[in-house]
Amino acid sequence: MGKENNGYLMRLTDVHRTFTMGEVEVRVLRGVDLDIYAGELLIVLGESGSGKSTLMNMIGGIDQPTSGTIIFEDQDITQLEDYELTLFRRDNIGFVFQFYNLVPTLTAKENVASATEIADNPMDPEEALGLVGLADRVGHFPSQLSGGQQQRVAIARALAKQPKLMLCDEPTGALDHETSLRVLELLQDINRKTGTTVVMITHAPPVAQMANRSAIIADGRMKDVKRIDNPRTPRELIW
Repeated sequence: MGKENNGYLMRLTDVHRTFTMGEVEVRVLRGVDLDIYAGELLIVLGESGSGKSTLMNMIGGIDQPTSGTIIFEDQDITQLEDYELTLFRRDNIGFVFQFYNLVPTLTAKENVASATEIADNPMDPEEALGLVGLADRVGHFPSQLSGGQQQRVAIARALAKQPKLMLCDEPTGALDHETSLRVLELLQDINRKTGTTVVMITHAPPVAQMANRSAIIADGRMKDVKRIDNPRTPRELIW
């Protein structure tokens, strides 16, 4: 058991990640400290190569740090074995990526069901699709859906697990501006209505204005973490 967490869902302390490429060591994360609070929308900004995707892999239990600790609730996930990390991801994390990773031979409902079948307390796939505005598309295949609709299916798939933490890695990176706004509206709405903690990683600074808190990662270090008292809606963002 860890110490009382004072409201945080996850705490990263002095997290380092170094990759070895031949005889060269590449230090990607260089002592990251970050608290993620239950129920918040947190935006992490970073340029390409800043370490933001590696950070997401640490938060989501996809990869383990070279050193440092990551506490989720009262559990140090850096001490978990591979099969325990698999259970951690299954039970607690919903992933949304830039590219939708839908199975082309499955309908929208079946793509969502592929996640709910392994979850402990899943939402009905049709209910999840309804929440993202796709109640009339449950039987459609990915090829019959627009890019924005495919991303909403991916969000429904993550949401249907009823995760404690939803991780979004550049979720609008492959979308046009108007569709991006709709996806951002959806993620903000999910956070506010369901209380799901949402961490979004992006390279677009204006998106930080819609968060409860924002943070910048640069050169593998966390900088300028700040609270935003009056978050904007996506359509109020100043681009």
